[in-house]
This record gives sequence, structure tokens and C-alpha cells, in this order.
Amino acid sequence: MSPRIFVDADGCPVVDETIRLGKKYRIPVTLVADTAHQLEREGAVTITVEKGSDSADFRLVNLVGKGDIVVTQDYGLAAMALSKGACVLNQNGSQYTEENIEGLLMSRHLSRELRRAGGRTKGPSKREKEQDRRFIEALEILLEKLYT
Repeated sequence: MSPRIFVDADGCPVVDETIRLGKKYRIPVTLVADTAHQLEREGAVTITVEKGSDSADFRLVNLVGKGDIVVTQDYGLAAMALSKGACVLNQNGSQYTEENIEGLLMSRHLSRELRRAGGRTKGPSKREKEQDRRFIEALEILLEKLYT
């Protein structure tokens, strides 16, 4: 099966950049989102799932296979995609790996426990162009490495 790019498109800030690079390397891009997000983009297939906790994530992980690329900021989805042999990037260009995913999942768990206990955690800062540049660079390096 030829490689594909899947985007966890619910709130993803690099959808257009991913589609552009998919076109450049002739790799199909699939956007997966729930019904709360309307994401029709030229150059990509959009799969819309019912709104619900992690419904888009589960649909995406059922589609992904070995050698595919997944773009997500969700650590849980990243872990599931890694277990299926996919390469996984976040929207800032960092790659999730077998070596770092366990620590990221633990950090997410600890933050959730802190919030449940009434504590506060810092939310994401405003997105900057440098983050887009790093994502584009990381995806292009990955595509060059895997598919040329």
C-alpha cells in the first residue's frame, strides 16, 4: 500500500501546509474531523465523523497503517498511530517516537490530575509563524527521507 498522510483536523493549524506538501510529494492527504468542524479543502479527502469524545481519533487510527504519516497534537492518538507503524508529527514539527511518547502521556496524565484537584495548568500560547516554519521543515524532511 502506498503511503498516506492523515491529519487529526479538529483544530489543526497546519492543514493547508500539510496539503501543499502532500501535493508536492504526490502523497494523498486525508483530513479527519468531527461534525463540529467543517473542513473541505481542495487537494484532500475529508472524513467527517459524528461528534463525540475521540470519535475522530478512533476513526483515524482505524485507517492508518505502517509507513503512513499522522499529524496530531493528541498524545493518545499519537501513541495509537505509533503502535500501527506510522510516523507521527505534532503541529509544531516535533516527532512523536516510541522513545518520547510514554513521558508525554505521563505528563498529560499528571496535568489532568492537577486540574481535577483544582489546580491550573498553563494553556497554549498564541501560535507564531516560527511554529509553522518548523512544522513545514519537519514534514518535508520526513517526506524526503521516507518517500524519495
